[in-house]
Amino acid sequence: MDDAHLKEEGIASELLFKGNFLEAKRDTVRLPDGKTATREYIVHPGAVVVVPLLDDGRVAMVRQYRYPLDRVMTEFPAGKLDPGEDPLVCGLRELQEETGYTAREWAHAGAMHLAVAYSTEIIHIYFARGLTVGSQQLDHEEFVELTAATPAQLLDWCRDGTVSDAKTLTCTVWLQNVLSGAWALDWKSADLPPAGP
Repeated sequence: MDDAHLKEEGIASELLFKGNFLEAKRDTVRLPDGKTATREYIVHPGAVVVVPLLDDGRVAMVRQYRYPLDRVMTEFPAGKLDPGEDPLVCGLRELQEETGYTAREWAHAGAMHLAVAYSTEIIHIYFARGLTVGSQQLDHEEFVELTAATPAQLLDWCRDGTVSDAKTLTCTVWLQNVLSGAWALDWKSADLPPAGP
């Protein structure tokens, strides 16, 4: 499909803010009709979210306070990519850090863009199974509580607003389809080289 008639061309870029984690930019773009406009957006390094499947049929989740929203959120474990880091390596690290679990097998499910109008953020979705319990390896600034839910409980939480995090809502759709057999995953041993997203 040729999308040239929809494409905007960047003609100038201004850095508005550079923090430890995020950048904010304002670009001038040429529109398909030849006019110009500005686009303000956040540059994000990317992240990984993991759906950890427990042997008893539940999924492991975490609860943590999210300062911008001033509330504790129930989410699947996730974390940002380090520069040049392979998403699977990030997933392995974040699962162990936030939950204490390590996994025997991993499957790359897909990727999602969370805020396409104003952010470059992409989150790679992984499933993990054959979990072995261990101890959390939280960063010094992290305070995370481990919890678990059955798929039915998770669906209830999505419906009643207990879970409102976009990545966890999206992963719940993936979980439903994987458990029903509608969507297949290509499981690999954790020690195999990553296939990549």
